[in-house]
Amino acid sequence: MAEPLHSSQPKIFPVKPKQKPKPRTQNQTPESKYWSSFKNTQIQNLISVPSLTFSPSSPHPFAAAHSATVSIYKPQNDPLDSPTTTITSFKDVVSSLSFRSDGRLLAAGDLSGLVQVFDVGGGSAAARSALRRLRSHVRPVRFVHYPKLQRLRVISAGDDALVKVWDVAAGDSPVMELRGHRDYVRCGDSSPVDADTFITGSYDHTVKLWDVRVGDSKPAIEVNHGNPVEDVVFLPAGGMVATAGGNSVKFWDLISGGKLVCSMEGHNKTVTSLCVGRIGSDSDEELNQFRVLSVGLDGYMKVFDYSSMKVTHSMRFPAPLLSVAYSPDCKTRVIGTSNGIIYVGKRKIKEEEIEGRVSEKSLFWRIRPLEHTKKKVFRPSHLRYFQRGQGEKPSEGDYLIMRPKKEKLGEHDKLLKNFRHGEALVSVLEGKNPGNVLAVMEELVSRKKLMVCVSNLDAEKLELLLVFLRKYCTVPRYSGLLMGLTRKVLKMRVNEIRGSEALRAHIQNLKRSIEEEIKIQQSLQEIQGIISPLLKIAGRR
Repeated sequence: MAEPLHSSQPKIFPVKPKQKPKPRTQNQTPESKYWSSFKNTQIQNLISVPSLTFSPSSPHPFAAAHSATVSIYKPQNDPLDSPTTTITSFKDVVSSLSFRSDGRLLAAGDLSGLVQVFDVGGGSAAARSALRRLRSHVRPVRFVHYPKLQRLRVISAGDDALVKVWDVAAGDSPVMELRGHRDYVRCGDSSPVDADTFITGSYDHTVKLWDVRVGDSKPAIEVNHGNPVEDVVFLPAGGMVATAGGNSVKFWDLISGGKLVCSMEGHNKTVTSLCVGRIGSDSDEELNQFRVLSVGLDGYMKVFDYSSMKVTHSMRFPAPLLSVAYSPDCKTRVIGTSNGIIYVGKRKIKEEEIEGRVSEKSLFWRIRPLEHTKKKVFRPSHLRYFQRGQGEKPSEGDYLIMRPKKEKLGEHDKLLKNFRHGEALVSVLEGKNPGNVLAVMEELVSRKKLMVCVSNLDAEKLELLLVFLRKYCTVPRYSGLLMGLTRKVLKMRVNEIRGSEALRAHIQNLKRSIEEEIKIQQSLQEIQGIISPLLKIAGRR
């Protein structure tokens, strides 16, 4: 039964559902918010900074090596332009620094092969003269380290491929010399759980684990990183190490005999330095979570979570990065660059967070979701409602208006829009894309400008056109336009072709290509003549 024309029921029209608007900025994870909370300040007017290290004792000053000088800064000072202590008793560039576990002594090695020990706990005047001068390396020293659990020893290594262990209190000669590496030794670290073991990394692509109780040059474990090793660090549990070389950071399990756990290639250029940081506090569930931070010549700082095997944060700096260090209280991050700038990142601690801490041991990194406070919502009757910026997040009732995507035009399309026909033809011929060339030629034919452009080509550009015609004039899908164009080009530019040997060579190649195509077509016609009677006979049956 047909419905009446005037129905009392209202008509229902389907409405397209509202599209959920996408926020302009991606939501940051709690960890990214934490790393972004470090506010950077710069220490400028230095030279390349290859080494940075923090003192283990409070208030955790850090030492920076730049040229033949070592400067010690206190992060609590504001501004940081002037160091609290400056050591200049070096004859060559300082390459490596290391504080003793109590923070009173500082060991430094330079490119002259000398290792010096300074008393930095007795004030700036006492630090200017060295307590010990340890000279045994004949090549530049690249690595100096105080073991974490041993106050009397110092480990050094350098470009002579030797690793030496010193007893600072006993004398000026090394107590042990290890000869396992075959190239420059550039880095190392001591075990956080064993005072007698340490590792070294070399440009021979190997990382070796040494035990001073063995007393010979045979390493306990050896792994091959695959690239010259720039830095190596022990992970806090002592059973794993992280190595940096090339553009990769690799993690090795020493308990399994040096098994490769994972490899992270987050950098585009060489990774230059590594650092380990701790997340959480004694009262948090995040206790004993650690991250490995790496910097490289690509200017990026990456944060690796080796428990989940992924990069959790990345930050870009405007210069190649050479060194990175974190304070033990996890409130200061320092990064040294190749252009002599130190980026000091300080994290502001909230008053509520400080009051909730019972002891100094609980001053560790804290990663928690930020508390969401209720944001004031402006109504259309308010002036600021109409002054909202691009960062304003849309509400659920807003409609999404999509902007039309901007078309990316090729160089020849831009020239055609500006009516520069000759330049468009030359540009597309240089691109060597036959589809684009045919499209431009057809457009020029529709504008009646193709032959004008051909007549204005010089000898060099005419060669490009002849090479294109030789390659594609016999292709069936292009031959309809190109064969006619070939005849007109030969007729129009005959004088230039006769006067140039290069153009005559192209014409000979063009002629050879056409003759070969003609032979192929003749062979196909003969085959067609043989097959067609057979097909007729088969059709009758």
